[in-house]
Parts: sequence; structure tokens; C-alpha cells
Amino acid sequence: MTAPTTAPTTDQTTDQTTDLLTIRQMCDAFDVTPRTLRFYEAKELIRPVRDGMKRLYARSDRARLKLILRGKRFGFSLEDIRQTLDLYDRQGSNLAQMERTYALAQDRLAIMEAQRAELDEAIAELQAELRAGAAVIAEVKKAGGAAAA
Repeated sequence: MTAPTTAPTTDQTTDQTTDLLTIRQMCDAFDVTPRTLRFYEAKELIRPVRDGMKRLYARSDRARLKLILRGKRFGFSLEDIRQTLDLYDRQGSNLAQMERTYALAQDRLAIMEAQRAELDEAIAELQAELRAGAAVIAEVKKAGGAAAA
């Protein structure tokens, strides 16, 4: 039994019939694995055209993947990314999507700044411990050197 073929329909953009990339081309272009692309497809973040067993990615999929990867880099959850992408309106102003993205980015920035402050504090503490440790090591070496002489 063969897998059903899903060809581009008339309601899909014209570029999907002329500007499609294979899974390998997508992997090379975005430095991701086929497993990653299949995972994002399973999570309904990207929607490649199916030609039998072959996945073909349109310009819209590439744009979505670019946004997904950027969102992951900034620490957004996949659910937040999916919800934001789903707000995209091809004929609209996308104001809702922009406002949602802006609010998420503000929240994420606040979290990242708090993490940076905690990390700066931990670094300062570790540096102080290292300085104290170096002083102890120097003392032990000095005492050991004096005892050996």
C-alpha cells in the first residue's frame, strides 16, 4: 500500500510549487537534523508538503523554522513559539502576533537578566574562593619549602 500524496493546492502560495526544498536541503540550510524537522512537524510548528514519503518545505516553512530556531535560542518554549506562529495572518496586520511576541520577549528578557545577575554573583563568589585557595596553596608551599630547607 502506498502512502497518500499531498500535492500543493490552489489555496497554498505559488512559491510552494516552485520553491520547495527537500529535508536534506533544509537540514543543510539551517544546520539541523532530519529528526529535528520531523519533531517540529509533529509539534505542528512547520507543515511541509508531502509527496509520497518525501517532505518538501516551502518558503513559509523556512520562515517559520527561522523563527522557531530564534525563539529556542532566546529560551522560549515550543508551545509559546507555536502559539505565536499560529497568530500569523497572511492578509492582516499581524498586530496580535507582534504584541504577543513583544510581551513574551519582555518576559524572557527579565528572566535572562535575573539569571545573569545570579550568574555574576556566583562568578564573583567563585573568584573569591579561588583567590583564597591560591593564598592557602602559596602558604602551604612556603611552609613546606621552609621545612624542607
